[in-house]
Amino acid sequence: MPREPFDYSLDYRKLDLRRHPELYRVGKGEQGVLLIQPYKSEILPFWRFKTPEIARESSEKIYQLFLDYKAKGDFVGMDMARKFLQMGVTRSRRYANHRTGQKYDGPVPDDQKGRSGAHGRETLPLDADPVKAESAAIFREKYLQAREDPDYQRMRKEWQETYG
Repeated sequence: MPREPFDYSLDYRKLDLRRHPELYRVGKGEQGVLLIQPYKSEILPFWRFKTPEIARESSEKIYQLFLDYKAKGDFVGMDMARKFLQMGVTRSRRYANHRTGQKYDGPVPDDQKGRSGAHGRETLPLDADPVKAESAAIFREKYLQAREDPDYQRMRKEWQETYG
């Protein structure tokens, strides 16, 4: 069964997906991670990766939230916690590769705002930062634990069969 795309047309500022979980779509990767309420407000305050110590504390707290959502049978919460763990990997990796967090040279062209990708811009040279790389590895471990959790996998499959 093909996966339904993430629905960006919904007004997520006003929508409580704990009350209306049927509207949630998994989408690809981290889609919706900074939109879906009330989960964004519950998880975002703990999302940090500046140092390995901070990343470890953050990833453990977010993974505990994943387990708490799991205990409540809250698939949307589990998936959002997984996405925050994944975002910890990708953002730490970006800062490990690019000290400023900027991957591309120059501003995004006006006609491309809101989209990801290079849009014809040059990729900036890599600045290896082993501290951020360690933070990424710490998040990756917890992200894989969440992603490979048998209950999460079962619930995700059931979710997608039911809602798309």
